[in-house]
Amino acid sequence: MKDLVEVIAKALVDNPDEVVVTEEQDGKNVTVNLHVAASDMGKVIGKQGRIAKAIRTVVKAATVNDNKRVDVEIG
Repeated sequence: MKDLVEVIAKALVDNPDEVVVTEEQDGKNVTVNLHVAASDMGKVIGKQGRIAKAIRTVVKAATVNDNKRVDVEIG
């Protein structure tokens, strides 16, 4: 899931070199942390959080068959 979030984020931002994605796993719970440059934060979140919600939806759809719960944290 880390790679999926990284590809999506790098396509959205102006500074793809500053995209940092980390993944923490605790049993069936997986937390993906996405960090971008401060100037790109609005592009990743989107108006009223629409892009952030879309990223979370795509990641959850990709993990349906894995029986894992994935949370995407943007900060």
